[in-house]
Order: sequence, then C-alpha cells, then structure tokens
Amino acid sequence: MNVNMIRKVCRPFRIVLGLALISYGVYSGNAWFYLGVVPLIAGLVNFCPLCKITGQCEII
Repeated sequence: MNVNMIRKVCRPFRIVLGLALISYGVYSGNAWFYLGVVPLIAGLVNFCPLCKITGQCEII
C-alpha cells in the first residue's frame, strides 16, 4: 500500500476517532476521553506525531 493511500484514509479516521472519543467523554462524564482532542487536532492539521517519531510516513 503506498503512502498516498495511507494518508487519504488516515486523516479522516483520526478526525472521526477524535470526535467519537470526545463525544463519549461528554456522554459518560469520564474526562480521560477528552484526550480525543489529540487525534482530532492531528487530523485537522494533517500532522501525525507517531509518523514523525517512527519515520514510517513521508510528508506529502
């Protein structure tokens, strides 16, 4: 699988995951789920901290 395909799938996945975690945090009252802001921001600004650390993804 090439890097372009991974980037096209990864960004919306991070946004949806972040919104889902935050929504569940509001629903359950558990503040730990507010950490969903990390993947949400990563998806919105198109920056993956894990890719930066591991060097697995190329910046396109």
